[in-house]
Parts: sequence; C-alpha cells; structure tokens
Amino acid sequence: MLLQRRTFLKMGSLATASLFVPKMLQAIIRKGDETLPAGNKVLVILQLSGGNDGLNTVIPVRNDIYYRSRPALGLAREKTLSLTDEAGLHPELTCFKSLYDEGHLGILNSVGYPDPDRSHFRSMDIWQSASASSEVWQTGWLGRYLDQQCKACDLPTQALEIDDTLSLALKGELQKAIALKDPRQLYNNSHQEYLKRLSEAYRAGHHQLEHERPVDYLYQTMAGTLNSADYIFEKSKAKETTTVYPKTELGKNLKTIASLILSEANTRVYYVSVGSFDTHVGQEGQQARLFKQINEAVTAFTQDMKDNRRFEDVLLFTFSEFGRRVAQNASNGTDHGTANNMFFIGGGLKQQGLLNALPNLEELQDGDLKYEVDFKSVYATVLKQWLAADDVAILGKEMPRLSFI
Repeated sequence: MLLQRRTFLKMGSLATASLFVPKMLQAIIRKGDETLPAGNKVLVILQLSGGNDGLNTVIPVRNDIYYRSRPALGLAREKTLSLTDEAGLHPELTCFKSLYDEGHLGILNSVGYPDPDRSHFRSMDIWQSASASSEVWQTGWLGRYLDQQCKACDLPTQALEIDDTLSLALKGELQKAIALKDPRQLYNNSHQEYLKRLSEAYRAGHHQLEHERPVDYLYQTMAGTLNSADYIFEKSKAKETTTVYPKTELGKNLKTIASLILSEANTRVYYVSVGSFDTHVGQEGQQARLFKQINEAVTAFTQDMKDNRRFEDVLLFTFSEFGRRVAQNASNGTDHGTANNMFFIGGGLKQQGLLNALPNLEELQDGDLKYEVDFKSVYATVLKQWLAADDVAILGKEMPRLSFI
C-alpha cells in the first residue's frame, strides 16, 4: 500500500517525539571513518551552569579586599587547598588539587568578553555561539566545527551531548550533534515497531514522494538517527569501563563518556553540564555540594583515563556563563558578575598550574572583575591545537592563541 503524504508526516512527527529523546536528533548520513583510533585527541567540555563563583573556587588567600568584600563568604586560608602562597582551592576540589600537584591541571583566570551581559540566557548564548555581545548568532562554535569537519562523515556522531536537549554550542548550519542521556534508551526507542513500518512504508511509496524534499529530509534524518543509535549503543557496550563511578547524574554521564572513549568511538567532542551555580542565597552550602559531585565524578573519570592510557589524548575543560560579583549580598550569596576562571585537565598540557595572574580586585568595573582573556582565544586554541581545525573560519575572526596545549 502506497503511503499518503499526510500519513507519512503524521507518523514522522510521532517518530520524532518518541525516538528523539532529545526532542530532535538532527542527523544526515554521510561518508567517513567509523572509529576514532587511540591517539586521536578527544575534547570533553563540562559546563558549570548558572554562573559559578570563581572567587570562591580559586581563592586569593592573601588579598584583604577579598575578605573585606566577603565577611561571611570568604574562605579562610587554612580551609583551602594550597596552590601557591597567593592562591588556594575550594576544599571540596581535592581531585583538582591532586591533578595540580601532578602537573595535569591548568587554571586560567579572568576569562570573559567585552561588554559583558549578566543575563544567564544571553551570556550563555554568547559563550556557546562565540559571538560578540552585540551579535546574535544561530549556530554554535562546535556546530560550526562539525560543519567544517564532517562534510563526509558516515555517522553523525562526531559530537555528543549527554543531555535531553541539544545546546546551541553544538548546532551548526548543516550539521548538528546528537544529544542523549542513555545509549540503551536511545537504542530501544529507535527499534520500536512503528519506526520499522514507517521506514518500509516510505520505501514502498517513495516514487510518489521523490519531489517532496521535506519528506525526504525527514526520512534521511530518521535513517541517520537510527544508524547512530545502533552505533552509539554498540560502542557503549564494546568496552564498558570497570571503574566505579559515583551514582550522581554527572557520575553516570562521565561514565557513559568514558565507555565511548575507551571503545574508540568516532566521537571527538563530548559535552556535559552540571548545576545550578546560581547562588544568590546560601552560596556556601550549594557550591560545596556541587563541587563535591564534580570532584567525585572527575576523580573517577581521570583515573579511568589514566588506567586505560588515554589521559594524554583527552582534554577536559570547564566554563560557566559568568562569574559572580566581588562583594557578597545580604543573603549570604553573590549576584551575577562577569569574568571567571576556567580549568583545563589532561595529560597533554604544555603549561600547568596558574596560567596567569589572579584577578585584580583593586581595579573593578561596577563592582565586577575586568576580563583579561577573551574566551574566544581559548576556543581558538582548542580548535587549532587540539582538534586540528580551522579556528579562524569557525570563529569568524583570528583570535590570539594560548600556549597551554
């Protein structure tokens, strides 16, 4: 029986809602390599959603302005994990301290962008798209990386977000990453009976629909996603990690990423988020709880990579959409700020430790830190020197590259 156009579109909508756990897994089948051999570089991005307070992450333990500005929130020097005479680390970040001592951690301070925006949504869009604060872009920096690198990719799995929905960072003009929470769930959803019938019905009636391009696109999208679901699930089982991860959401997500890395999946970029760091009220307890989760998950992940000799090839970096204001507020919290710090973790760092000076608390702008490093320079460095991509084409301009990798 030939498939009528209205019926096909109706079934396609149903397939989209059920199969695409992340609302819509954009994918089109192309040609290319199916595996990523050991030795190729992998990037893992950990987004600290909500605006993490950088000043209580890397603490300026000898700065009187810090303690005067935060009489209740300021972390006493003896409670921090000592990095240098001037800097201490939040006490929950013991793994980061160990990585620092081993030479596997880099800390970049005062990272931001000109004319900062203090809105969560707008500032996150700026970070994810790599636009100027005066521009609104519809594509993300990693999505444009996919556009450039995956013109002939067999499976649209070169970038994965471990989440229910796909972030702007991973949406390109032609290519989009895939978002998923659980490879098994994605696989099971992709093998539901009505999807098989949909595929068969399309093939049977395709000669009537060959000029209806939206229908063809929907079918191609579905077919690419079905193939990707199979591939991701098989790879997730191929070499499941034996390392014990914490049972937190971040722990489970990093375990999924580790299994895919160890299986030599063709994925170059993994993206995962944790939060919320929007600590207007009662910051001390909330930040400590989140840091404890991050510390436990990163401890397991980094040890896993070391044990399996992949630590040299994996770079993990953290970012947040902005930092917090220097002075605490009346609710023992901090309000939206500007510049912040970033962490870089991996066995392949060329520079380690504090990569630049601590923030200057004597020269503030409207009570906020002034940025010293444009975050797009970090992206340019990662794109060119880690992913071997054309950073200028992807970012739309040439940015100074850094030397930590």
